[in-house]
Amino acid sequence: MAVTERVPDNLPDFRTEAFIDGAFVPAASGRTFATVNPATGKVLAQVAACDEADVDRAVAAARAAFEDRRWAGRRPLDRKRTLLRFAELIRAHGEELALTETLNMGKPIADARAVDVRATADCFAYYGECCDKIYGEVAPTTSDNLALILREPLGVVGCVTPWNFPMIMAAWKVAPALAMGNCVVLKPAEESCLTALRLAELAMEAGLPAGVFNVVPGLGTEAGRALGLHMDVDALAFTGSTEVGKYFLRYSADSNLKRVSLECGGKTAFLVAHDVPDLDQVAQAVAAGIFFNQGEMCTAASRLLVDHRIKDELVARVTALAPRWMPGDPLDPASAAGAVVSREHLGRILSAIDQGLKEGARLVAGGTAVHEETGGAFVAPTVFDGVAPGSSLAQKEIFGPVLSVIGFDGLEEGVAIANGTIYGLGAAVWSADLAAAHKVARRFKAGVVYVNCFDADDITTPFGGVKQSGFGRDKSLHALEKYSDLKTVWTRL
Repeated sequence: MAVTERVPDNLPDFRTEAFIDGAFVPAASGRTFATVNPATGKVLAQVAACDEADVDRAVAAARAAFEDRRWAGRRPLDRKRTLLRFAELIRAHGEELALTETLNMGKPIADARAVDVRATADCFAYYGECCDKIYGEVAPTTSDNLALILREPLGVVGCVTPWNFPMIMAAWKVAPALAMGNCVVLKPAEESCLTALRLAELAMEAGLPAGVFNVVPGLGTEAGRALGLHMDVDALAFTGSTEVGKYFLRYSADSNLKRVSLECGGKTAFLVAHDVPDLDQVAQAVAAGIFFNQGEMCTAASRLLVDHRIKDELVARVTALAPRWMPGDPLDPASAAGAVVSREHLGRILSAIDQGLKEGARLVAGGTAVHEETGGAFVAPTVFDGVAPGSSLAQKEIFGPVLSVIGFDGLEEGVAIANGTIYGLGAAVWSADLAAAHKVARRFKAGVVYVNCFDADDITTPFGGVKQSGFGRDKSLHALEKYSDLKTVWTRL
């Protein structure tokens, strides 16, 4: 696998400066940080390292744009047309964006094209269509009064997004915020910030006014913290780890009580009853659920909970599928998996695997770094059996291609194990008894539950979690609630 030698002929001209008030500008300090291709370990570009001064500039630009209503004051139909043009530009530049995402984050190019670009464009188009379909209400008061209930934009919205699906996660937050008429300051993850900067440029080309959409790349401890503490940011939407999500709650309390929405970690339970009719179908769903995107998904099917009566047979089938998900060159369209996001993250995954071995879990597949000669960060698809429900493998989010298998006796025990973590983002149940499956689904403490399927998805359904997986929902019409306020206007007739 000659990853180190493979350089695409059409390497994008990366945007590396902050995007503030409609223009690319260097960080006020002049500092930069390196963004790296995780498949080779080589530097792709030096990117502006924004800090508090740059966040101040971006928030000031967003506030000015909001107060003069250059965006919020446009007819909803005009905002709709702008966002639809933006979606079309994303599609038109899809190859460039997919290549940038793959080089910056390590995911397979086939997935970047088929999933990331498509879902990003679809998200902006969906919320563009929402712009002229948001109605107010008239309260049922007496005939000598008129009480209007209006839904209004909040003002300046900060968005802090992760590195695993850089474009999609940005779209899930930026698109509904813009559709409501807000102005946005986006702080993308420093590991994979390049597509966010290109999206900002395409948004301007689509007709978004200057100051409405700003991007401040930088470290979380600098740019992210400054955004969270800023006194002129009205709301902050975050996707990332539970640990960092808690910081943003503290930042809100320590600043202006900005409203915060969090989509944090997960430890999805994939529960399989003894009566499933097709173990091959289940095994394929399990393998895809944990190994897709190198396991770097908050809803990754990281815990396989399976009735002891069929456990060994199902584990054997999943293990047999693992080699199909062996990572390859991310630029090869045939690769099912690519590199994890960084050498640092590779170290965290390998440390979690070592801890699982120390705790007595049985390693049945993978467990090692691979393709080390490339200088990149690659992990073999890994399967552990005999995992204790209270162990670190079963409790901690690894965010890598590591499956933990836990046996149970009867659905009661299975549900108890499934709910026995601090997380509550995703869950799945497979059973031939649909009534029993739905009863289990009702008892899962999770925001998204799959029945006899996994990772089914559509922009029309809300996404988010409970417990320490956070609160607030991305996607669907419900996401608009995070970026708007209700106002009552009472008139005595």
